[in-house]
Amino acid sequence: RSYNGPETEGQLLNSFVQYFGDSLGRKVKRMPLIEETVLPGDSLLTLPVVIIGNGPSGICLSYLLSGYRPYLSPEAIHPNPILHTKLEEARHLSIVDQDLEYLSEGLEGRSSNPVAVLFDTLLHPDADFGYDYPPVLHWKLEQHNYIPHIVLGKGPPGGAWHSMEGCMRTISFGDWMELPGLTFKEWTASKRRNIKSDRVMPEEIACYYKHYVKVMGLQKNFRDNVYITSVSRLYRGKGEDDRSQLNEDISKQHLEMEDGQKPLIKRNWEVRGYQRAADGSHVPFCLFAENVALATGTFDSPGRLQVEGEDFPFVLHSMSDFGAAISKGKLRGKADPVLIVGAGLTAADAVLCACNNNIPVIHVFRRRVTDTSLIFKQLPKKLYPEYHKVYHMMCTQSHTVDSTLHSAYTSFPEHNVLSFKPEMKCVLQSASGLKKILKFSVALVLIGSHPNLFFLKDQGHSIGHHSNKPITCKGNPIEIDPYTYECTKEANLFALGPLVGDNFVRFLKGGALGIARCLAVRQKKKHELVESGNGRGDGVP
Repeated sequence: RSYNGPETEGQLLNSFVQYFGDSLGRKVKRMPLIEETVLPGDSLLTLPVVIIGNGPSGICLSYLLSGYRPYLSPEAIHPNPILHTKLEEARHLSIVDQDLEYLSEGLEGRSSNPVAVLFDTLLHPDADFGYDYPPVLHWKLEQHNYIPHIVLGKGPPGGAWHSMEGCMRTISFGDWMELPGLTFKEWTASKRRNIKSDRVMPEEIACYYKHYVKVMGLQKNFRDNVYITSVSRLYRGKGEDDRSQLNEDISKQHLEMEDGQKPLIKRNWEVRGYQRAADGSHVPFCLFAENVALATGTFDSPGRLQVEGEDFPFVLHSMSDFGAAISKGKLRGKADPVLIVGAGLTAADAVLCACNNNIPVIHVFRRRVTDTSLIFKQLPKKLYPEYHKVYHMMCTQSHTVDSTLHSAYTSFPEHNVLSFKPEMKCVLQSASGLKKILKFSVALVLIGSHPNLFFLKDQGHSIGHHSNKPITCKGNPIEIDPYTYECTKEANLFALGPLVGDNFVRFLKGGALGIARCLAVRQKKKHELVESGNGRGDGVP
C-alpha cells in the first residue's frame, strides 16, 4: 500500500499491526525473512518516510512531519534586526514554508550547518552571548501537513540517553536539551521534579524525551525494540510500471546499464530488520520507503585503539560497563589503579567516578595539557567546576621522571598505549619514545564513538565527505545539502544530528526543519502532478 494523504491514527496503526504485531490482536501476516531473495509483491507496506533512530533527532523530525508548524509569534522581536525584518516579510507563513537559505544568510553560530544555526537562534536567541531570551516562535498543529512516517529505534524514545551513565550531568543546560513545543522547565514543573542545577542528569533528559513523544501524540509513529539489518535501493527497468513516473520526475535518478540493456531507475528503499518480542524472539519485517532519514547518532561503536590485547575482558570501552563493574564490587579492595585512556569529557567523567569511589587512577592521553583544542579550555570554570577539577589534576599531578605514581591520580600526558598484556599490564610510549609498563586493575578506553551504519551498502562509506572512509562526526560526516539535509551522493536519503556534525541537541533540530521543508515541497509538487495528470489521488506506489 502507498500512503500519500493524511491517515487517521486507526488506519495507520492497523497498517503497522500487519507488520509489527500489536498487543490488541495477533493477526500478524508472516513477514518475509531476511534471507529470502524473492521480494514480496504489492502487499508490502510502503511509506513516504522511514526514520532510523528514535533519539532527539528522530523525535524532532517526527514532530514536524506530524504537521506541527512554527510561526513567528505576534509579539516577538528577534534581537537580530536583519533576521527580524526577513521574518516580518512572511509572517503569515510558517518557517517550514519559507526560504531557509534566505533566512539563514549571514547568521553565525556553533554549527557548520546554516539551517541549524537559524533554527537555534529562533528557539534560543543570542544564547551563546549568555542571554535567556524566549523563543520567537509559536507552534500550530496543521493536520493537512501530516506526512506518514515511522520511527524505528532499538529502545524507548530518547535513544542513547536511556543508556548513559546516570551519575554525571549533561554538558548542556537543560533548556538547550529541550525539543519544540514543550520546555524542559514546564515538564519538570508538571512532574514536580526539583531540578537544582541548570545542568541535569541524563536520566532526566531520557524521561523528558519519552514523555515528549506521548504528550505530543507521536506514539503512533514510533516502534521500539527494532533492529535494522539492511537498507538498500530497489531498481526497475525504464518503462516498467509507469505509475511511478511521478516519483522519478522529482528524483531524476537514472542508472545506465552496459551491453545495451535497458537503463535502470532507482526506486524506493527497502528496509529490513527485526523486532524483538517480549519473549526474546525476533520477528523479521520488510518495509518500502520513498525516503529514509538517518538519525542514529554516534554512540553505536566506541572508539578503539586498535592495539594488541584490546579485546581482553578487563579492557572496557564504555562508562556503563565501568559503572557496572563498580556497582558489582569488582574493583573493591583492588590495590592496582584503574587505567583511563582519553582526554574528553567522558574520560573526565570516568576520572570523577573513580575518585568518588576511592579508586586510584592512571590517566593516559596523547595531547599536551596546554593543547588549546582540549575541551576543558572551552568550558567556563564557574559552570563546570568538576571538569576543571579534572583538568587541574591533569596539569599538576603528572608522573615524575622516576615514574612515581601519586596515591589517588596520576596523569601521563603525551603518551600512547602500545599494548595490553594478559597479566593486566599496559605498555605506554611517551612522545620521546620512552616505554613504560604499568600494572592496573581494569582499563577503560574512552576516545570517542562512531556511528555504526553496517546496514547501508559499504557501511555508508560512500556518502561521507571523504569517500571510502568510515563516517565520523568530526572527521568525516555525511555530506548533505546544507538546506535540505539530503545526501548529496544518494537521492531520497537524508541525515541529521551527529551524523552531519551536529552533536548538540540545540543544533540537530535544524536538520529536522530542513528535511521537513524538503519533503513538504516535494509532496506539494507530487500532488500538483497528480491533479494535473490524470486526476487520480492514489499517488505513487
